[in-house]
Amino acid sequence: MRQQKKQSQWRYYFVYAFLILLCGALVVRLVQLNLVQRSFLLSKSDARIIRKVPIPASRGIIYDRNGVPLAITASVKSIWINPQIFAPSITQLSQLASLLKMDVATIESLSNAKSHKHFVYLKRRIDPKVSKTIMALKIPGVFDEKAYKRFYPNAEVDAQVVGLTNVDDKGQSGLELAFNHWLAGQDGMKKVMRDRLGQTISDLGLIKAPQDGKDLTLSIDQRIQFLAYMAVMHAVQKYHAQSGSAVVMDPKTGEILAMVNAPSFNSNAPGKDMGQFRNRAVTDMYEPGSVMKPFTVAMGLQSGLYTPDSTINTNPGWLHVGGYTVRDDTYNGIVNLTQLLQKSSNIAAAKIMLSLNPTEYWQFLHNIGFGHPTASGFPGEVGGSMRDRRIWRPSVVASMAYGYGISVTPLQLAAGYAVLANHGIKMPVTFVKQTQLSKGKQVVDAKVADEVVQMLKSVVARGGTGTRAEVKGYQVAGKTGTTYLADAGGYDKKNFNGSFVGIAPADNPQLVVAVAIHKPQGQHFGAIVAAPAFAKIMAGALNILNISPVSKI
Repeated sequence: MRQQKKQSQWRYYFVYAFLILLCGALVVRLVQLNLVQRSFLLSKSDARIIRKVPIPASRGIIYDRNGVPLAITASVKSIWINPQIFAPSITQLSQLASLLKMDVATIESLSNAKSHKHFVYLKRRIDPKVSKTIMALKIPGVFDEKAYKRFYPNAEVDAQVVGLTNVDDKGQSGLELAFNHWLAGQDGMKKVMRDRLGQTISDLGLIKAPQDGKDLTLSIDQRIQFLAYMAVMHAVQKYHAQSGSAVVMDPKTGEILAMVNAPSFNSNAPGKDMGQFRNRAVTDMYEPGSVMKPFTVAMGLQSGLYTPDSTINTNPGWLHVGGYTVRDDTYNGIVNLTQLLQKSSNIAAAKIMLSLNPTEYWQFLHNIGFGHPTASGFPGEVGGSMRDRRIWRPSVVASMAYGYGISVTPLQLAAGYAVLANHGIKMPVTFVKQTQLSKGKQVVDAKVADEVVQMLKSVVARGGTGTRAEVKGYQVAGKTGTTYLADAGGYDKKNFNGSFVGIAPADNPQLVVAVAIHKPQGQHFGAIVAAPAFAKIMAGALNILNISPVSKI
């Protein structure tokens, strides 16, 4: 009996001691958790339920000079999943795939491949209405978030100039890229609390407010841009050309009022052909041909060796220069400088250049803007090319006089004629609307520039090569150009570039228009394939800008 009592007491003390130790351990653990490891545990807890979420900033709007939006940012949604809790039914998966225009297999493969992650995009920048429908399906592990998408109201018309942004709304080409630092905002950041399913329970506060991008006003006039695009596209289609470009400039300010290319593309659904993004007006070089003759004449006049009345003998219709023969398309006999341009005499142009210092001609062209990029800042702009002046042979000098042996872009041609139209003053080329006139540089004598413009009126008048460039009610000064395309074996006599560059009104120049048509089929002369497009663009632009003719024809 006494022994049983001792055993009972022993069990009592054992249990009592055990409970005391257990309570002590619990107290120690509580102290450890609440005091010693509190910061560590809280940080781990926060890491699981508190997230830093970016607040996207809106990209700045691009406007034309009159306030017409060319690129705007619309609010959209992006759909993402948490693969670890993504568990749709067969019906839900089918509905999700249909709404996102994706294959069921693609969604399953993406979820399985990223099963170790908590965040995977299914589709970015979709219509908010579609996102709302998806979220109404209440699929475990499917979420949406606010995003922005760039939209281009004039798509094909502005595509290569305005450019594109990527899925993160960052500029990738064109002016979107050139001015990305200006247009792009800075995303903000906030703290949110999320449950184990990844759903936001509440906002915990703003860390950094988003800063929206700045708006940009271009020099482009969308009205002129549209009519230029239609004119070039019509010419490309009519003559089955490979491509065409046009540039419209204000010679007094250096502003680009229009720059177009055909064929173009829909910048709201650009596709995968990277070649279509190229702005040919600034990236594609070609030998310009006779549109360079006005600069040859200007150099001759500026040298003091020639006057507008100087005559040049083109007999007998050909000229041998260093084993190379220069010919005219027609027999011209003795011509003055105006007739040189009107009849487009290669021989007369070559003789002028051969009588001058070739180094001075190289410097003359360089000062005007040939052989190096303009100041436009357009991404990918090339500078054209001129042969090294130290190795200029007589045949090189002769051919450069009428536009061979030198490569230019349509923008360079427009900018060069703008110098002549602006009394020899070169203005910085710009895509941005100018609120204050920049200071230009006198690169051609004013008297010489004005004389050349007056001579160029004869090209469009009766008897000239550019009569199809006539604009009713206005005097136009301009020049045609037709060149063979160079290839590895020399010149391809079956492929051409046709161009026309002109100024109006000739008595008080307000606009310069350059048109280049690449590889036209059938007809190929610049007077036929490019001059009519020039006339449409110039006539429309003069009317849009309400520019009155100074003197009527």
